[in-house]
Amino acid sequence: MSLLLDPFSVAFVQRALLGGALVAIICGVVGTWVVLRGMAFLGEAMAHGMLPGVAVATLTGFPPMAGAALSAAVMSVGVGALQRRGRLSADTSIGLLFVASLSLGVIVISASRSFATDASAILFGEILAIGTGDLAALAVALVVTVVVATLGHRSFVALTVDPRQAQLLGLRPRAAHFVLVALVTLAVVSAYQAVGSLLVVGMLLGPAVAAGRWTRRIVPTMVLAAVIGTVSVAVGLLLSWHLATAAGATVAFTAICSGAVSTGLHAFVAAVRRRVAPVSVIPNTPERTA
Repeated sequence: MSLLLDPFSVAFVQRALLGGALVAIICGVVGTWVVLRGMAFLGEAMAHGMLPGVAVATLTGFPPMAGAALSAAVMSVGVGALQRRGRLSADTSIGLLFVASLSLGVIVISASRSFATDASAILFGEILAIGTGDLAALAVALVVTVVVATLGHRSFVALTVDPRQAQLLGLRPRAAHFVLVALVTLAVVSAYQAVGSLLVVGMLLGPAVAAGRWTRRIVPTMVLAAVIGTVSVAVGLLLSWHLATAAGATVAFTAICSGAVSTGLHAFVAAVRRRVAPVSVIPNTPERTA
């Protein structure tokens, strides 16, 4: 038990666990919609789209989270503009801006000669450096996420099932899509401190995929994804502590592995159920005599 509890007796590990849990809940709610709507590529683009804003903010002395939010917002607006005016498909628009943002971020980083440590934190996160101010910001982001997801739940469901039917019902699918993109942006920016811009999608997808193996209803999937994500954060921090590995990367890898573990466990449970299921036997009935 000491191996499990000793790391969490340290103050900065406790803050990392609490911050990671808040991120896991946010990503559990938003990641469920990302999986259902097939928005993984958009989430990846948003994550990498933060890089220029974070790099510029770090170099100029502004809060990195503010730069991340601004850069991700520009990315989402740019994707919408290219789709409407450039007549490009969604994946083409996202791909173009994805590469452009990532390239610009690398250019900004390479222009600074003393940016190696900050670049590592930007790309892979710095979950052990989460402070009380970061926890407060994550708590606010969590409240906003839950409120918006609750208010927009019906519209999100209609958008996922049939956008045309949603339009006929007056649920405004375009506005619902815009709000959903905003939620993805908020989740990506919130998870940046924990796992960095390169590994954010792991927190979005891994727990949601793992939870989806056990339930088909949306809200239970969100709750289970949040629980799995929180467990992944705790396990990742423990592994990082004992193996002396990068904390953010270990947490993200654990979150991704949760999907594989859940799939294997679900298959094992299904096989056991099939093996122990009672075999229906048709009883022999006496022939009717005339």
